[in-house]
Amino acid sequence: MPSHHRIISKRASAFDSSGIRKVFDLAATLHDPINLSIGQPDFQMPQAACSAAKSAIDAGRNGYTPTQGIQPLRERLESDMRAQLGQPDRRLCVTSGSSGALVLALMTLVDPGDEVIIFEPAFVMYRPLVEFLGGICIPIDTSPSFTIDVDEVARSISPRCKVILLNTPANPTGAVASPAIVRDIAKLAEQRGVTIVSDELYRSYCYDSPFTSPAAHSEKVVVIDGFSKSHAMTGWRVGWIHGPREIVEACTTLQQYTFVCAPQPGQWAALEALRCDMSVPMAECRRKRDRLIDALHGHYQFQKPGGAFYLYPEAPGGSGQAFSNRAVEKENLLVIPGNVFGAKDTHFRIAYTVPDHVLDRGISALIRLANSFTQDVVL
Repeated sequence: MPSHHRIISKRASAFDSSGIRKVFDLAATLHDPINLSIGQPDFQMPQAACSAAKSAIDAGRNGYTPTQGIQPLRERLESDMRAQLGQPDRRLCVTSGSSGALVLALMTLVDPGDEVIIFEPAFVMYRPLVEFLGGICIPIDTSPSFTIDVDEVARSISPRCKVILLNTPANPTGAVASPAIVRDIAKLAEQRGVTIVSDELYRSYCYDSPFTSPAAHSEKVVVIDGFSKSHAMTGWRVGWIHGPREIVEACTTLQQYTFVCAPQPGQWAALEALRCDMSVPMAECRRKRDRLIDALHGHYQFQKPGGAFYLYPEAPGGSGQAFSNRAVEKENLLVIPGNVFGAKDTHFRIAYTVPDHVLDRGISALIRLANSFTQDVVL
Protein backbone atom coordinates (compact mmCIF):
# COMPACT_ATOMS: atom_id res chain seq x y z
CA MET A 1 0.00 0.00 0.00
CA PRO A 2 1.47 3.42 -0.92
CA SER A 3 2.89 5.21 2.12
CA HIS A 4 0.88 8.33 1.31
CA HIS A 5 -2.43 6.46 1.57
CA ARG A 6 -4.34 7.48 4.68
CA ILE A 7 -6.88 5.03 6.06
CA ILE A 8 -8.04 7.04 9.06
CA SER A 9 -9.35 10.54 8.39
CA LYS A 10 -7.50 13.53 9.80
CA ARG A 11 -10.52 14.51 11.89
CA ALA A 12 -10.72 11.04 13.46
CA SER A 13 -6.97 10.90 13.99
CA ALA A 14 -7.15 14.15 15.94
CA PHE A 15 -9.16 12.43 18.66
CA ASP A 16 -7.49 10.60 21.52
CA SER A 17 -9.24 8.43 24.09
CA SER A 18 -10.34 10.72 26.91
CA GLY A 19 -8.30 10.76 30.08
CA ILE A 20 -11.38 9.61 31.95
CA ARG A 21 -11.81 6.61 29.67
CA LYS A 22 -8.16 5.70 30.15
CA VAL A 23 -8.64 5.64 33.91
CA PHE A 24 -11.82 3.58 33.42
CA ASP A 25 -9.81 1.05 31.40
CA LEU A 26 -7.06 1.08 34.02
CA ALA A 27 -9.61 0.25 36.73
CA ALA A 28 -10.45 -2.99 34.93
CA THR A 29 -6.84 -4.17 35.34
CA LEU A 30 -6.55 -3.47 39.09
CA HIS A 31 -7.56 -5.68 41.99
CA ASP A 32 -10.10 -4.00 44.26
CA PRO A 33 -9.29 -0.41 43.29
CA ILE A 34 -10.70 2.58 45.15
CA ASN A 35 -12.45 4.10 42.16
CA LEU A 36 -13.30 7.78 42.61
CA SER A 37 -12.89 8.54 38.92
CA ILE A 38 -16.12 7.89 37.03
CA GLY A 39 -18.89 10.48 37.17
CA GLN A 40 -22.06 8.50 37.48
CA PRO A 41 -24.67 8.15 40.24
CA ASP A 42 -24.30 5.32 42.72
CA PHE A 43 -28.06 5.03 43.32
CA GLN A 44 -30.27 2.86 41.17
CA MET A 45 -32.57 3.95 38.38
CA PRO A 46 -36.07 4.33 39.90
CA GLN A 47 -37.92 1.03 40.05
CA ALA A 48 -40.98 2.53 38.38
CA ALA A 49 -38.80 3.58 35.43
CA CYS A 50 -37.29 0.09 35.23
CA SER A 51 -40.79 -1.41 35.16
CA ALA A 52 -41.83 1.02 32.42
CA ALA A 53 -38.84 -0.02 30.31
CA LYS A 54 -39.67 -3.70 30.78
CA SER A 55 -43.31 -3.09 29.92
CA ALA A 56 -42.29 -1.25 26.76
CA ILE A 57 -40.06 -4.13 25.70
CA ASP A 58 -42.80 -6.70 26.44
CA ALA A 59 -45.30 -4.61 24.47
CA GLY A 60 -43.03 -4.65 21.43
CA ARG A 61 -42.06 -0.99 21.70
CA ASN A 62 -38.57 -1.71 20.43
CA GLY A 63 -38.54 0.03 17.08
CA TYR A 64 -37.82 3.52 15.82
CA THR A 65 -39.71 6.45 17.29
CA PRO A 66 -40.34 9.82 15.65
CA THR A 67 -37.01 11.63 15.40
CA GLN A 68 -38.07 14.20 17.97
CA GLY A 69 -39.15 11.53 20.49
CA ILE A 70 -42.33 9.76 21.56
CA GLN A 71 -45.20 12.19 21.91
CA PRO A 72 -46.02 11.62 25.62
CA LEU A 73 -42.43 12.24 26.71
CA ARG A 74 -41.99 15.24 24.47
CA GLU A 75 -45.26 16.80 25.61
CA ARG A 76 -44.38 16.30 29.28
CA LEU A 77 -40.93 17.84 28.86
CA GLU A 78 -42.34 20.73 26.84
CA SER A 79 -45.01 21.37 29.45
CA ASP A 80 -42.45 21.45 32.25
CA MET A 81 -40.07 23.63 30.27
CA ARG A 82 -42.71 26.19 29.28
CA ALA A 83 -44.06 26.34 32.83
CA GLN A 84 -40.57 27.04 34.18
CA LEU A 85 -39.57 29.61 31.58
CA GLY A 86 -42.85 31.09 30.36
CA GLN A 87 -41.68 30.85 26.75
CA PRO A 88 -44.39 29.12 24.70
CA ASP A 89 -42.51 29.43 21.40
CA ARG A 90 -39.54 27.29 22.44
CA ARG A 91 -39.19 23.93 20.72
CA LEU A 92 -37.89 20.64 22.11
CA CYS A 93 -36.37 17.45 20.71
CA VAL A 94 -35.62 14.23 22.61
CA THR A 95 -32.05 13.17 21.84
CA SER A 96 -29.73 10.21 22.23
CA GLY A 97 -28.42 11.36 25.60
CA SER A 98 -27.29 14.85 26.53
CA SER A 99 -24.05 14.11 24.67
CA GLY A 100 -26.12 13.63 21.54
CA ALA A 101 -27.84 16.93 22.24
CA LEU A 102 -24.47 18.64 22.58
CA VAL A 103 -23.24 17.18 19.30
CA LEU A 104 -26.39 18.29 17.48
CA ALA A 105 -26.27 21.80 18.96
CA LEU A 106 -22.64 22.35 17.96
CA MET A 107 -23.19 20.84 14.50
CA THR A 108 -26.07 23.25 14.03
CA LEU A 109 -24.27 26.37 15.24
CA VAL A 110 -20.54 26.04 14.45
CA ASP A 111 -18.87 26.43 11.06
CA PRO A 112 -15.12 26.15 10.41
CA GLY A 113 -13.38 29.21 11.80
CA ASP A 114 -16.15 30.09 14.25
CA GLU A 115 -15.13 30.69 17.84
CA VAL A 116 -16.65 29.02 20.89
CA ILE A 117 -15.98 30.28 24.40
CA ILE A 118 -15.50 27.54 27.00
CA PHE A 119 -14.77 27.89 30.70
CA GLU A 120 -11.83 25.83 31.90
CA PRO A 121 -11.61 23.47 33.68
CA ALA A 122 -14.23 22.08 31.28
CA PHE A 123 -16.00 18.81 30.49
CA VAL A 124 -13.73 16.65 28.33
CA MET A 125 -16.04 16.59 25.29
CA TYR A 126 -16.24 20.33 24.71
CA ARG A 127 -12.93 21.13 23.07
CA PRO A 128 -12.66 17.98 20.88
CA LEU A 129 -16.18 18.44 19.52
CA VAL A 130 -15.66 22.11 18.70
CA GLU A 131 -12.36 21.36 16.97
CA PHE A 132 -13.86 18.36 15.16
CA LEU A 133 -16.27 20.80 13.50
CA GLY A 134 -13.46 23.17 12.56
CA GLY A 135 -14.31 25.61 15.32
CA ILE A 136 -11.81 27.43 17.50
CA CYS A 137 -12.02 27.17 21.28
CA ILE A 138 -11.52 30.36 23.25
CA PRO A 139 -10.81 29.11 26.79
CA ILE A 140 -11.41 31.32 29.80
CA ASP A 141 -9.52 30.15 32.87
CA THR A 142 -11.80 30.31 35.92
CA SER A 143 -9.25 29.09 38.50
CA PRO A 144 -8.57 29.37 41.35
CA SER A 145 -12.10 30.38 42.44
CA PHE A 146 -13.91 28.77 39.45
CA THR A 147 -16.06 31.89 39.26
CA ILE A 148 -16.88 33.28 35.81
CA ASP A 149 -15.75 36.86 35.19
CA VAL A 150 -18.42 38.39 32.95
CA ASP A 151 -16.14 41.27 31.96
CA GLU A 152 -13.57 38.78 30.73
CA VAL A 153 -16.29 37.03 28.73
CA ALA A 154 -17.20 40.37 27.13
CA ARG A 155 -13.54 40.95 26.19
CA SER A 156 -13.30 37.45 24.71
CA ILE A 157 -16.23 37.87 22.30
CA SER A 158 -14.85 38.67 18.86
CA PRO A 159 -16.78 39.10 15.59
CA ARG A 160 -16.11 35.40 14.89
CA CYS A 161 -17.62 34.18 18.18
CA LYS A 162 -20.76 32.12 17.67
CA VAL A 163 -21.28 30.20 20.92
CA ILE A 164 -20.70 30.46 24.65
CA LEU A 165 -20.71 26.96 26.15
CA LEU A 166 -21.89 27.27 29.75
CA ASN A 167 -22.00 24.41 32.26
CA THR A 168 -23.47 25.02 35.70
CA PRO A 169 -23.32 23.12 38.01
CA ALA A 170 -19.97 22.35 36.43
CA ASN A 171 -18.03 19.21 35.69
CA PRO A 172 -15.27 18.86 36.98
CA THR A 173 -15.31 21.60 39.63
CA GLY A 174 -18.84 21.34 41.04
CA ALA A 175 -19.00 25.14 40.83
CA VAL A 176 -22.46 26.73 40.56
CA ALA A 177 -22.63 30.10 38.80
CA SER A 178 -24.52 32.70 40.82
CA PRO A 179 -27.92 33.94 39.59
CA ALA A 180 -26.38 37.34 38.85
CA ILE A 181 -23.58 35.86 36.74
CA VAL A 182 -26.01 33.64 34.83
CA ARG A 183 -28.28 36.63 34.16
CA ASP A 184 -25.43 38.86 33.05
CA ILE A 185 -23.97 36.27 30.68
CA ALA A 186 -27.40 35.69 29.15
CA LYS A 187 -27.93 39.41 28.59
CA LEU A 188 -24.40 39.89 27.25
CA ALA A 189 -24.76 37.03 24.76
CA GLU A 190 -28.07 38.37 23.50
CA GLN A 191 -26.66 41.87 23.09
CA ARG A 192 -23.63 40.58 21.17
CA GLY A 193 -25.55 38.12 18.98
CA VAL A 194 -23.87 35.04 20.46
CA THR A 195 -25.78 31.85 21.29
CA ILE A 196 -25.42 30.34 24.74
CA VAL A 197 -25.50 26.56 24.81
CA SER A 198 -26.35 25.78 28.43
CA ASP A 199 -25.34 22.30 29.60
CA GLU A 200 -27.74 21.68 32.48
CA LEU A 201 -27.16 17.98 33.04
CA TYR A 202 -26.40 18.53 36.76
CA ARG A 203 -29.22 20.97 37.49
CA SER A 204 -30.74 18.50 39.99
CA TYR A 205 -27.53 18.63 42.02
CA CYS A 206 -27.68 22.13 43.50
CA TYR A 207 -27.09 21.78 47.25
CA ASP A 208 -26.87 25.29 48.63
CA SER A 209 -29.07 27.44 46.37
CA PRO A 210 -31.74 26.97 43.67
CA PHE A 211 -30.65 26.30 40.10
CA THR A 212 -30.70 29.24 37.69
CA SER A 213 -30.83 28.79 33.91
CA PRO A 214 -29.70 31.48 31.47
CA ALA A 215 -32.80 30.57 29.45
CA ALA A 216 -34.84 32.33 32.15
CA HIS A 217 -33.26 35.59 30.95
CA SER A 218 -33.13 35.09 27.19
CA GLU A 219 -35.30 33.21 24.71
CA LYS A 220 -32.25 32.73 22.49
CA VAL A 221 -30.49 30.31 24.87
CA VAL A 222 -30.19 26.65 23.81
CA VAL A 223 -30.49 24.18 26.70
CA ILE A 224 -29.30 20.58 26.79
CA ASP A 225 -30.28 18.15 29.53
CA GLY A 226 -30.86 14.46 30.15
CA PHE A 227 -31.80 11.65 32.50
CA SER A 228 -28.33 10.13 33.01
CA LYS A 229 -27.39 11.97 36.19
CA SER A 230 -30.78 12.99 37.59
CA HIS A 231 -32.31 9.48 37.39
CA ALA A 232 -29.24 7.19 37.10
CA MET A 233 -30.10 6.26 33.50
CA THR A 234 -26.61 6.62 32.03
CA GLY A 235 -26.93 3.51 29.86
CA TRP A 236 -30.31 4.35 28.35
CA ARG A 237 -29.09 7.42 26.42
CA VAL A 238 -32.12 9.70 26.73
CA GLY A 239 -31.63 13.45 26.72
CA TRP A 240 -33.25 16.50 25.22
CA ILE A 241 -32.55 19.90 23.74
CA HIS A 242 -34.79 22.96 23.73
CA GLY A 243 -34.44 26.45 22.40
CA PRO A 244 -35.45 28.73 19.52
CA ARG A 245 -37.55 27.06 16.83
CA GLU A 246 -34.99 27.53 14.04
CA ILE A 247 -32.16 25.93 16.00
CA VAL A 248 -34.13 22.99 17.40
CA GLU A 249 -35.69 22.20 14.03
CA ALA A 250 -32.20 22.10 12.51
CA CYS A 251 -31.03 19.80 15.32
CA THR A 252 -34.01 17.53 14.69
CA THR A 253 -33.15 17.29 11.01
CA LEU A 254 -29.53 16.48 11.82
CA GLN A 255 -30.65 13.78 14.24
CA GLN A 256 -32.46 12.06 11.35
CA TYR A 257 -29.09 11.62 9.64
CA THR A 258 -27.01 10.77 12.73
CA PHE A 259 -28.54 9.25 15.88
CA VAL A 260 -31.99 8.66 14.26
CA CYS A 261 -33.75 8.68 17.66
CA ALA A 262 -33.23 7.88 21.31
CA PRO A 263 -33.82 4.22 22.27
CA GLN A 264 -37.58 3.66 22.55
CA PRO A 265 -37.70 1.60 25.79
CA GLY A 266 -35.53 4.23 27.43
CA GLN A 267 -37.94 6.97 26.39
CA TRP A 268 -40.85 5.19 28.09
CA ALA A 269 -38.66 4.68 31.15
CA ALA A 270 -37.78 8.39 31.13
CA LEU A 271 -41.46 9.36 30.99
CA GLU A 272 -42.10 7.35 34.15
CA ALA A 273 -38.90 8.65 35.76
CA LEU A 274 -40.27 12.18 35.58
CA ARG A 275 -43.01 11.11 38.00
CA CYS A 276 -40.50 9.78 40.57
CA ASP A 277 -39.42 11.65 43.69
CA MET A 278 -35.62 11.90 43.61
CA SER A 279 -35.22 13.95 46.79
CA VAL A 280 -33.75 11.07 48.81
CA PRO A 281 -30.85 10.25 46.44
CA MET A 282 -30.15 13.97 46.00
CA ALA A 283 -29.95 14.37 49.79
CA GLU A 284 -27.59 11.39 49.92
CA CYS A 285 -25.30 13.05 47.38
CA ARG A 286 -25.21 16.19 49.47
CA ARG A 287 -24.39 14.13 52.58
CA LYS A 288 -21.49 12.49 50.76
CA ARG A 289 -20.20 15.85 49.60
CA ASP A 290 -20.25 17.15 53.15
CA ARG A 291 -18.61 13.98 54.48
CA LEU A 292 -15.80 14.30 51.95
CA ILE A 293 -15.06 18.00 52.37
CA ASP A 294 -15.19 17.78 56.16
CA ALA A 295 -12.73 14.88 56.16
CA LEU A 296 -10.29 16.51 53.70
CA HIS A 297 -10.39 19.97 55.25
CA GLY A 298 -6.89 20.86 56.38
CA HIS A 299 -5.32 18.19 54.18
CA TYR A 300 -6.12 19.71 50.77
CA GLN A 301 -6.90 23.14 49.36
CA PHE A 302 -10.21 23.31 47.49
CA GLN A 303 -13.28 25.41 46.74
CA LYS A 304 -16.45 24.05 48.30
CA PRO A 305 -18.53 22.71 45.39
CA GLY A 306 -22.11 23.95 45.35
CA GLY A 307 -23.36 21.28 42.96
CA ALA A 308 -22.73 18.25 40.73
CA PHE A 309 -20.94 15.38 42.48
CA TYR A 310 -17.27 16.28 42.20
CA LEU A 311 -14.56 17.79 44.37
CA TYR A 312 -11.64 19.47 42.59
CA PRO A 313 -8.75 19.92 45.01
CA GLU A 314 -5.31 21.36 44.34
CA ALA A 315 -2.80 18.56 43.84
CA PRO A 316 -0.06 18.28 46.46
CA GLY A 317 3.23 18.79 44.65
CA GLY A 318 1.56 20.98 42.02
CA SER A 319 0.82 18.37 39.32
CA GLY A 320 -2.51 16.60 39.04
CA GLN A 321 -1.01 14.02 36.69
CA ALA A 322 1.85 13.20 39.03
CA PHE A 323 -0.54 13.02 41.97
CA SER A 324 -2.97 10.70 40.17
CA ASN A 325 -0.06 8.43 39.18
CA ARG A 326 1.12 8.31 42.76
CA ALA A 327 -2.43 7.63 43.98
CA VAL A 328 -2.60 4.51 41.80
CA GLU A 329 0.89 3.29 42.70
CA LYS A 330 0.69 3.87 46.45
CA GLU A 331 -3.00 3.45 47.29
CA ASN A 332 -4.74 1.71 44.36
CA LEU A 333 -6.79 4.92 44.19
CA LEU A 334 -8.22 6.24 40.92
CA VAL A 335 -8.83 9.97 40.45
CA ILE A 336 -8.72 12.15 37.33
CA PRO A 337 -5.84 14.60 36.76
CA GLY A 338 -6.74 18.19 35.95
CA ASN A 339 -4.95 18.24 32.59
CA VAL A 340 -7.84 16.17 31.26
CA PHE A 341 -10.11 19.19 31.69
CA GLY A 342 -7.95 21.99 30.35
CA ALA A 343 -4.52 23.52 30.00
CA LYS A 344 -3.69 23.51 33.71
CA ASP A 345 -2.44 20.45 35.59
CA THR A 346 -2.76 21.92 39.06
CA HIS A 347 -5.79 20.00 40.36
CA PHE A 348 -7.45 16.59 40.29
CA ARG A 349 -11.08 15.46 40.29
CA ILE A 350 -12.78 13.25 42.84
CA ALA A 351 -16.18 11.72 42.01
CA TYR A 352 -17.83 10.98 45.35
CA THR A 353 -20.98 9.16 44.24
CA VAL A 354 -19.78 5.80 45.47
CA PRO A 355 -20.93 3.52 48.31
CA ASP A 356 -20.01 4.80 51.76
CA HIS A 357 -17.43 2.08 52.38
CA VAL A 358 -15.64 3.01 49.16
CA LEU A 359 -15.79 6.71 50.01
CA ASP A 360 -14.35 6.00 53.45
CA ARG A 361 -11.50 3.99 51.93
CA GLY A 362 -10.90 6.82 49.50
CA ILE A 363 -10.81 9.43 52.25
CA SER A 364 -8.26 7.39 54.22
CA ALA A 365 -6.11 6.94 51.13
CA LEU A 366 -6.29 10.63 50.25
CA ILE A 367 -5.23 11.65 53.77
CA ARG A 368 -2.30 9.24 53.66
CA LEU A 369 -1.27 10.67 50.29
CA ALA A 370 -1.47 14.24 51.58
CA ASN A 371 0.66 13.26 54.58
CA SER A 372 3.21 11.55 52.34
CA PHE A 373 3.71 14.78 50.36
CA THR A 374 4.17 16.68 53.61
CA GLN A 375 6.81 14.18 54.69
CA ASP A 376 8.59 14.58 51.35
CA VAL A 377 8.80 18.34 51.91
CA VAL A 378 10.15 17.85 55.44
CA LEU A 379 12.79 15.38 54.22
